[in-house]
Amino acid sequence: MWKKIRVVILLAILLVVVVNAWRDMNQDWTKPIVVLLHPINADGQAATEKYIQQLSIDSLGDSQQYLQQQSQQFRGQPIQLYFQLGRELKQLPPQVSEKSSALRSMLWSLKFRFYAWKQHQSGDGAPAVTLYLNYYDPKLTKQVKHSTALERGRIGTVNLFASQKQSDQNKVVLVHELLHTFGAKDKYDLMTGQPIFPLGYAHPAQKPLYPQQYAEIMGGYVPISASKSKIPNSLQDTMMSDLTAQEIGWIK
Repeated sequence: MWKKIRVVILLAILLVVVVNAWRDMNQDWTKPIVVLLHPINADGQAATEKYIQQLSIDSLGDSQQYLQQQSQQFRGQPIQLYFQLGRELKQLPPQVSEKSSALRSMLWSLKFRFYAWKQHQSGDGAPAVTLYLNYYDPKLTKQVKHSTALERGRIGTVNLFASQKQSDQNKVVLVHELLHTFGAKDKYDLMTGQPIFPLGYAHPAQKPLYPQQYAEIMGGYVPISASKSKIPNSLQDTMMSDLTAQEIGWIK
């Protein structure tokens, strides 16, 4: 009898896992979507803490409006997406190993999911996506590490600068990682950082091809030549391609 009970419990757990995985990979864009943002003082600096204390949903509104505008273009109506500023967390998410391998990636994914489970509190509600915003003082950290997000689990660790001057560029990174959680794929070369032609170009049919005016949001950069690109100054310097819209389910 106990053996049967254990089997039933295991099957129930498996069913929950399968249902959650299917849900994560098949977003219903007709329903409201809440994105929970947890700021973290990643370097422990007073300047970073001061920046975090002045954060507000209004200061992140451009990201929300950008996604609504892009969805209007592809779906004919804007999505109902809302940002929720969560508690400041004291513990950093697990860091991605600089040595890439399938095993290391798998272990990191498990650690990150466990971290997210430990940090969640009942007051956080049931957001569709949870992003952990790791802020660094740009006077001490000139270049932040690569941000990462998971579609299965709908969580992401986003490395940003604690600087008002760089807030617009922060929003580009934030939207890029958020789209990962809905299934969007990177469209740049992981070795060189250069956008991949034609997938990572906003206007691959443009003549002459260079310089491009916009960055494809998942391409990450604005190509100015075959070997050089620049960081977009803001979301206004980016756009979404049909392929990215297809990957997240906005078009077929």
